[in-house]
Amino acid sequence: MRGAVLYGARDVRFEERAAPKIIKATDAVIRVAATCVCGSDLWPYRGISPFPEPTPMGHEYCGIVEEVGSEVTRVEPGQFVIGSFFASDNTCPNCQVGYQSSCQHREFISTAQAPMLRVPLADGTLVPTPGVPAGDLLPSVLALSDVMGTGWFAADAAHVQPGSTIAVVGDGAVGLLAVLSAKLMGAEQIIVMSRHEPRQRLAREFGATDIVTDRGEQGVAHIKDLTQGIGVDAVLECVGTQQSMSQAIQSTRKGGYVGYVGVPHGVSLDGEQLFFAHVHLHGGPAPVRRFLPQLIDLVWNRKINPGRVFDLTLPLDQVAEAYRAMDERRAIKVLLRP
Repeated sequence: MRGAVLYGARDVRFEERAAPKIIKATDAVIRVAATCVCGSDLWPYRGISPFPEPTPMGHEYCGIVEEVGSEVTRVEPGQFVIGSFFASDNTCPNCQVGYQSSCQHREFISTAQAPMLRVPLADGTLVPTPGVPAGDLLPSVLALSDVMGTGWFAADAAHVQPGSTIAVVGDGAVGLLAVLSAKLMGAEQIIVMSRHEPRQRLAREFGATDIVTDRGEQGVAHIKDLTQGIGVDAVLECVGTQQSMSQAIQSTRKGGYVGYVGVPHGVSLDGEQLFFAHVHLHGGPAPVRRFLPQLIDLVWNRKINPGRVFDLTLPLDQVAEAYRAMDERRAIKVLLRP
């Protein structure tokens, strides 16, 4: 089969790769119905996260089960399934408290930009949908594999409550779906930090009440102005840079929460500053598997439409253009069809 392989900075190729097969008795192989490019894929694409050799890409997926190993009992061939970017057994102590992305036996899914995909720990990782999704539901179903679950975790980690005042740092797909998540959890005032009009419009449609275009100290000051000098109850940090994390902490009121899900690059925290900030920090790789049953129900019953973050759809063999479009911010998120 052919799939995406990253050779170096801004060098993605669609080329022959070995077709996946059952390696362990706990594996499944699925035929991918849709995959996509993630904002976190842009870090290695831009050469910021180095890698030693040509690397297959992709960690977001949904599709039909083709084959299962002899120990797989919870999914079967013919089912339409969604999984998260970390395979997990869903039974270890970390999984049992809802942190499947820190499963003691986790494996990172990294080859999904292809027509077929091997999924380890299939019983714990894959969640069947009620049936094969209608064509118009497919983008939203795919979004649950990462960005919707990650946005939801940002809001969950930040203890968003009914009536909360929150801020979202980041206007990519995760940030936009963090807005949607916070709205569903009852946030009353949702401030989004964004400089891009198309993303601002979608943020407002998802529930944003205010837009802040400033960054750094000016951005913090603007948020303080919108909250009578107090700061917000919670910040959902969806970028992963030093500036975004500092901005998040400084924008939060005393006793408030920061939920951070942006993959950190060059982020360090000043211990004394954090000591006197009096904020709660919680985040990390989103335990998407924890939220999948609830989010599938919301999508299946058409109560949410997270697939709207996909503003460009391309055939999988145009994966290099998908990376370029996101790198150049011509697209929020690109859906790829094998």
